Amino acid sequence: MTFPGGAHVSRNVFIHHGHPFFLTILLSFTFLSVMGSACPKSCHCTERNGLTVVQCSSRNLEEIPPDLPHDTVSLLLSYNHITKIPNQAFKNLPWLQELDLSRNAIETVDAGAFQGVSESLRALDLSHNHMRSVPKEAFARLHAKISLSDNPWHCECQLQEVLRELKLDPETVNEVSCHTSAQEEHAGKPVIQVLDSGINFCNFHHKTTDVAMFVTMFGWFAMVIAYVIYYVRHNQEDARRHLEYLKSLPSSSQISKDFDTISTVL
Repeated sequence: MTFPGGAHVSRNVFIHHGHPFFLTILLSFTFLSVMGSACPKSCHCTERNGLTVVQCSSRNLEEIPPDLPHDTVSLLLSYNHITKIPNQAFKNLPWLQELDLSRNAIETVDAGAFQGVSESLRALDLSHNHMRSVPKEAFARLHAKISLSDNPWHCECQLQEVLRELKLDPETVNEVSCHTSAQEEHAGKPVIQVLDSGINFCNFHHKTTDVAMFVTMFGWFAMVIAYVIYYVRHNQEDARRHLEYLKSLPSSSQISKDFDTISTVL
C-alpha cells in the first residue's frame, strides 16, 4: 500500500494489525506524510512531479512563512510586503529550485539568507524591491539564474564584487541600474554598461580611502603642531613672568648697603 508522499507499507503489516508495534509504524508513516505535505494556511499548494509547489503571491505577507512543506520545489512569494530575508530562511527546503520574491519591499538580505539551498536553487527573482546593496556572502556558491532588476542599487565596490560572482538573468541584466553611485556621473546608467566601460569602483574606493586617510593624518599632524606652539608660547609667558618677578626682588648688594647704613646710625 502507498501513502501520500510515497511511503510504502507491505500488506503483511495489516495481517498483524492488532499488534501495537505495527500500529505505531502505521501512525508514524501517516504523521510524517502529513507533515511533509502540510501547506501554510496563507498559501495554496499543488503537486509537481511528486513535489510541492507553494503559491503565496499577493497574500499581504510581511515575512517568509516558517511552516513551508519540506518537499517544496517552487516557492512563489511575489506581490507581498516582505522587507527582509533572514539567515537560513529556506534551510529546511532541500528540493527548492524556484524562488520568486519579486515585487516586495525587501531592503535587507542577511549574509546566510540562502544557506541550505545554494546547490539546489535554479531560479531566483529579487526584482522590483528596495535593495541598495547586499553582502557578498549572501550569494556565495549560488548557481541560480538571478534577476536583480528595478532595485535602487548604489554602485560601489561591494556591489561590483557581488555581481562579478553571479549568473544574472540575461533578459533583465540591462535593467540593473545605478540609482546612486560612488562616482556621480554613473547614476542612472545600467551597471553592466558602467562595468563594461572599464570602470572599477574598487579602485575608486581605495583612492577615496587613501584620501580620507591622508586628510585624517594631516588633521592629527596639524593638531600636534598647534599644541606644540601653544605649549612653547605658554612656557615662554611663564618664563617671562618668572624673570620679571626675579628682577623685582632687591639685589644682595642693595641689601648689604642698607644693612651698613643701619649699623652706622646705631
